[in-house]
Amino acid sequence: MPDTAPAPALAFADHDHGRCRASMLDALARAARTRGLRLTPARVRVLELLGEAHRAMEAYELLDQLRAEGLGWQPPVVYRALEFLIGAGFAHKIERLNAYVACCHPGDEDGREPGHELGHVACFLICSACHKVAEIEDPALGAALAAAAAGRGFAVGRTVLEIEGTCPTCQAAGTDAAP
Repeated sequence: MPDTAPAPALAFADHDHGRCRASMLDALARAARTRGLRLTPARVRVLELLGEAHRAMEAYELLDQLRAEGLGWQPPVVYRALEFLIGAGFAHKIERLNAYVACCHPGDEDGREPGHELGHVACFLICSACHKVAEIEDPALGAALAAAAAGRGFAVGRTVLEIEGTCPTCQAAGTDAAP
């Protein structure tokens, strides 16, 4: 019988971060061409930093990097870049950590991916020990949430789930999640 268990979340598995970065930048460049998005060096670099990290990054951490690279020194630079990336479907804010991550499933400007009539359900697994964040995509989860809401007369517009726990690396190291 074939193994039907889901693959480990990308952020929690060993992989080529450069490939992730290149894929995100390619998607951003395509979106810029097809949707007329205006790319600036700060917007592109913020997406690169988020894509390479695979963890939640605070705005001031991003600003420090931009400052070191000569791309901006005032907070509005990073906040505008983040606002743009979130609006274009390339980043998410993790409310629990007041930090940001790159979207692993970038869609169009309204957050919908082709073929996903219910829209993109942003579901994050947040390691309380190391703060790595993995985004998971499960259309069945989105459908179940939409059905549960519809059963109560509620129409879902946007769904963001933040699930805290301990990632496989921290579990193996015996690191407990912070309370």
